[in-house]
Amino acid sequence: MGSIGGNKGRLFAAHHAPLCTRTHQIGSLLIVLSTFILTRLLDRSLSTTFDHVSISSGSSRAISFTDTSGSVVSLSWPERGYGSHLSLKIYVYDENEIDGLKPLMYGRDGRITAEGCLKGQWGTQVKIHKLLLKSRYRTTKKEEADLFFVPAYVKCVRMMGGLSDKEINYTYVKVLSQMPYFRRSGGRDHIFVFPSGAGAHLFRSWATYINRSIILTPEPCYDCTTPMSFSSNGPGKAEGEGDRTDKKDTSSFNTWKDIIIPGNVDDRMTKTEDTLVRPLPLSKRRYLATYLGRAQGKVGRLQLIELAKQFPDKLESPELKFSGPDKLGRIEYFEHLRNAKFCLAPRGESSWSLRYYESYFVECVPVIISDQVELPFQNVVDYTQISIKWPSTQIGPQMLEYLESIPDKDIERMINRGRQLRCLWVYAPESEPCSALHGILWELQRKVRHFHQSAETFWLHNGSIVNRNLVEFSHWNPPILLP
Repeated sequence: MGSIGGNKGRLFAAHHAPLCTRTHQIGSLLIVLSTFILTRLLDRSLSTTFDHVSISSGSSRAISFTDTSGSVVSLSWPERGYGSHLSLKIYVYDENEIDGLKPLMYGRDGRITAEGCLKGQWGTQVKIHKLLLKSRYRTTKKEEADLFFVPAYVKCVRMMGGLSDKEINYTYVKVLSQMPYFRRSGGRDHIFVFPSGAGAHLFRSWATYINRSIILTPEPCYDCTTPMSFSSNGPGKAEGEGDRTDKKDTSSFNTWKDIIIPGNVDDRMTKTEDTLVRPLPLSKRRYLATYLGRAQGKVGRLQLIELAKQFPDKLESPELKFSGPDKLGRIEYFEHLRNAKFCLAPRGESSWSLRYYESYFVECVPVIISDQVELPFQNVVDYTQISIKWPSTQIGPQMLEYLESIPDKDIERMINRGRQLRCLWVYAPESEPCSALHGILWELQRKVRHFHQSAETFWLHNGSIVNRNLVEFSHWNPPILLP
């Protein structure tokens, strides 16, 4: 090493240039490092300060927006892990392709319709299916597919009496046994939608058959408990319905493989024009905060109802009736929401609340009171800019005092940012520049694997895929043995 250094010294000396000392080298390195750090800090600061947001069309990962100075900045899905553009190929199983899919979609006698399942919290099962059928990223060739979508409207079917829990379980197993590609990957490249607090527990044997699959759900569960029925435990002790995700011993949600999706907001509120109810100016809102929901024996909800009785001029919490002559209509429901600056969204039977997403469309700042909640698209949305998360252990006058202390200009700023981002909660056609579908597709792309294998998949020197009996994949005929 010494001779090389000596040669360099003689070369530089021959050109009458100063020697490059260790001090110079360290100084150059510090300049490069400082430039890198400053650039990253500048990029980060720009990505969190914005007023107007719009998703660029096409497959670009960039979200273009204009900041307060009028400069155009780009907020994007990170290239690392997502790629520079969408290049997905998704195969959507046809309802006539596999025996059993139709009952999972329309019930045992076929009387349930897709249109009848569009409304309510569970309409995402239908919407995502219909959107993928028309998607440019859909392929009709299984051999070139990155992912496979399994359509099923089981929450709606179950609620409408189309299938019993036992029938749902049996039918799912029957369907999976007819899918060679599911067997090839152990289900890792197959997508299922479970859009309620029950999560994948609607399929009782989920832990055996689809524990490696990609589950789209608005409902995480990290505080799962043993199922309980209504008993003499008192308010807040009995957990209620036995099909809820967080009444189970094991969570069906895995943050590494599954995807949180937005809830299904009433289509009449998500239109850009002629919405069911329009927001009110802050100056015309009667209440500081509102909570619209049933108590359901939940401690947090009961505390909010009692708090409203103590401070009726600040917190509105009317008794809601969802049946009978005094049933609250959709218009009245949203009129209540829009009459407050803050919309409180406590947990109920499960940790998520549709009220959180509805708040954005009446331009009411959502206050999440659910410690275990998970929110969609966290790699691109900074939720501190558009909402408040309050500890469930701090429900009381101090919460109202805090909300009351927030200046209107800050509330307006949060409302404005939420107004620009709420398009990500809308299940709009792919032609729209911004939608929940765009976000879901980006998250799905992150799950794509180039190679597929499972405990029952093997391969030979010539690249052929075989099963345990050395039968080539192209000859795997249903029914296929499942684990």
